Amino acid sequence: MTVVTSRPEENGAQAVGLPVAAPRNVSELVGYTLARLGAGHVFGVVGSGNFVVTNALRRAGVPYTAARHEGGAATMADAYGRMSGKVGVVSTHQGCGLTNATTGIGEAAKSRTPMIVVTADTAGSAIGSNFRIDQDALARSVGAVPERIHSPASAVADTVRAYRTAVNERRTVVLSLPTDIQAAPVPDGLAEVDPLPLPQRIAPSAAAAAELAALIRKAKRPVFVAGRGARGAGPEIAALAEASGALVATSAVAHGLFHGDAYNLGISGGFSSPFTAETISGADLIVGWGCALNMWTMRHGSLIGDAATVVQVDVEDRALGANRPIHLGVLGDCGETAAAVLATLQSAQYHAVGLRTPDMARQIAERSRWNTERTEDLSTPDALDPRVLSRALDGILPADRIVSVDSGNFMGYPSAYLAVPDEFGFCFTQAFQSIGLGLYTAIGAAKARPDRLPVLGAGDGGFLMAISELETLVRERIPLVAVVYNDSAYGAEVHHFDVDDADLDVVRFPPVDIASIARGYGAAAITVRTVGDLTGVEEWLSGPRNVPLVIDAKIASDGGAWWLAEAFKGH
Repeated sequence: MTVVTSRPEENGAQAVGLPVAAPRNVSELVGYTLARLGAGHVFGVVGSGNFVVTNALRRAGVPYTAARHEGGAATMADAYGRMSGKVGVVSTHQGCGLTNATTGIGEAAKSRTPMIVVTADTAGSAIGSNFRIDQDALARSVGAVPERIHSPASAVADTVRAYRTAVNERRTVVLSLPTDIQAAPVPDGLAEVDPLPLPQRIAPSAAAAAELAALIRKAKRPVFVAGRGARGAGPEIAALAEASGALVATSAVAHGLFHGDAYNLGISGGFSSPFTAETISGADLIVGWGCALNMWTMRHGSLIGDAATVVQVDVEDRALGANRPIHLGVLGDCGETAAAVLATLQSAQYHAVGLRTPDMARQIAERSRWNTERTEDLSTPDALDPRVLSRALDGILPADRIVSVDSGNFMGYPSAYLAVPDEFGFCFTQAFQSIGLGLYTAIGAAKARPDRLPVLGAGDGGFLMAISELETLVRERIPLVAVVYNDSAYGAEVHHFDVDDADLDVVRFPPVDIASIARGYGAAAITVRTVGDLTGVEEWLSGPRNVPLVIDAKIASDGGAWWLAEAFKGH
């Protein structure tokens, strides 16, 4: 048979109408089936167990990026899926290849990223294999869904089931391919698969939509907070907000969703400006759209006033009220729910001004972002205040950007100071709260949106942890700007652990010349201690941008980031 990829818009120009030879074995069949279903990009480290399936994906037109570590590959695929809306695929060897990828898989699973991990597995008879582990149990332990190819006859059905679970249930699926089954010939008579239809959107009940509409009509100061689950429903939520007199905000992971809206408060939570935090806490109605309303987004509940009515809209019943008491839970897709509630209000000819006044628009423009907040300059002759650095970079870097952020004490600065054009301009891999994922994230995001300038915000600890993938950036000629907030420490621990100073020696390090290391990988690099040193960024931007730029920014101590001090209250 001939397999032809049928979604060229998802697989890139190289996939258009590309004929490939009939699969000879199950491994090739799985790769071709994933391609036909619409896999967008595959990231991996190839060994003997996943060599054939990876090349089958490539031959079927799915672009491939070779990572230097499976952990990097998994997070790249996660970021790619978040930013492209397509399914990212990770390819790993059995056993150790899968364990290397586990942190990235856990991040994707906790973030409910639709992702397929195609991993080899040992043959059922290979009891004494060095590679043998319980791969299904490992997947479950980090929140992923284990699936496997059970037999040659079931290979297509097994692959389709895994893909459907990933897309329709928004799950990260680990699909194991035992090596003995991989090598088996393809049975005669297996039918080709068609691309999956788009997932069905769940409409809310009429009663729930009517109840939410009634709460909106009672409210004088409504605020809508959109989260990850609302990233595909921005226009519908914005239209309802306009009719309701509501201000809009987002959780960190949905940052950019309401970019350009005059009544957008920005990020709700630890990254909120003082004005944004004050305004949200004064709301008499808070509606969380696909948003967990957890301790990060609601600052341990301090952003919810005593008199506020709280509503959650989500496609999963178990998410409703999971983090705090709510007055109403609406089971339904965010876009469908917003449209249904708007229709109810319109049928009653209801339209409120609420908080959407010219004076509020002026205050939001002047006070909702940290960029406009006056702060003391903590710079020294040898180090730059991270706020001053971030504010300057926001003005220098092109507006059409895609920003990825690692974890650590620094992380609020790129998140709060670097504006993004929309919800596909900000990639925030923080569900597992692991440092070291930022560089991987930036590569996956760059592959998802090659039309935008990729920007990474990372600490020195996380960047050095993942630095092997700098070679991947150079090899792939990705024009990334990596901003390394270098304080020669794991800053979160330095600033927020209440211990003797001597005990902090375990999280402080001698100065490292990250710029020189980056040049050794073939990247461009500059060391920044003052704002004047940022001329090197402007020079790189005006050039060919054919290698990544690493900014080794020596930052002054902030005494502990404002948002992290808030977060550590819960630990």
